[in-house]
Amino acid sequence: MIKFKEIEISDRKWITSIMAKANITGCHQSFINLFIWSKIYDYQVAKINDFLLVKGDFIEEGPYYFYPIGQGDIKGVLEEIRKDAMDRGNKLIYNGVTNDDIDELNSLFPESFVYKEMRDSFDYVYLLEKMVNLPGKKLHAKRNYINRFTKKYEWKFEEITADNLSECMEMSIEWCRVRDCQKDTQLEQESCAVKRCFDYYEELGLEGGLLRVDGKVIAFTMGGKLSYNTYDINVEKAFTEFQGSYQMINREFATWIQQKYPEVVYLNREEDTGAEGLRQAKLSYYPDYLAEKYLAYSVHK
Repeated sequence: MIKFKEIEISDRKWITSIMAKANITGCHQSFINLFIWSKIYDYQVAKINDFLLVKGDFIEEGPYYFYPIGQGDIKGVLEEIRKDAMDRGNKLIYNGVTNDDIDELNSLFPESFVYKEMRDSFDYVYLLEKMVNLPGKKLHAKRNYINRFTKKYEWKFEEITADNLSECMEMSIEWCRVRDCQKDTQLEQESCAVKRCFDYYEELGLEGGLLRVDGKVIAFTMGGKLSYNTYDINVEKAFTEFQGSYQMINREFATWIQQKYPEVVYLNREEDTGAEGLRQAKLSYYPDYLAEKYLAYSVHK
């Protein structure tokens, strides 16, 4: 069997070096997300022939693998994964499979897999320029929210640093208290992932911004580069009693990203997890495309 291990922060260097060469696009494959969600999804990692392998166990169908990331003989790696699943007595399932991955699987192993769309896991990807300027009639309402916010409140945007990180943590705790996160499994799991962002903020290479109103932190966001031209937003929280707070933190951080990383073209705002309110919020910004993901099931026992 493949020797998988729990993900540790010390794994960041070798994992990100493989990811950088592969130019990944799916948010589920970033080291930040693998690490902060590892306790929830039971992610484990292994390395074979300069390929990163990730195994998880969260979906109803049982244990699964992410499609391997790396360069070289991927067919040999896929065969090793198939053997690993057999040795463990599991059906071979790949999670987060892209359309390119499907083409490759069908080419290497014809008629060996069936696929199921994971609509709740599609990434919402936007042109960064659009998220900064909010142009056109479709985004007129977003501009109105921002205009009302700037007129109503004494506000300030700041980059998150060691000096103000604890204030964001306090805001996150209050955000969860107001929403009874402990009574909502999805929110409770998310709060655990967010806590890991705070606990390992510097080690993960996270970046972020916050909004203050009258000196109080009322919104914050965190993220990191996913690839050369794509930036991933991992966390975004705001107090909705400050109308327009989400629209403001979204725009201000997008502006910060554009200024720091002129090479970034796309903003990946991740999936909606099937939450209807979150889906409508993400659709209301009119994504430039949805990064589709699928489950791939081996038809062989």
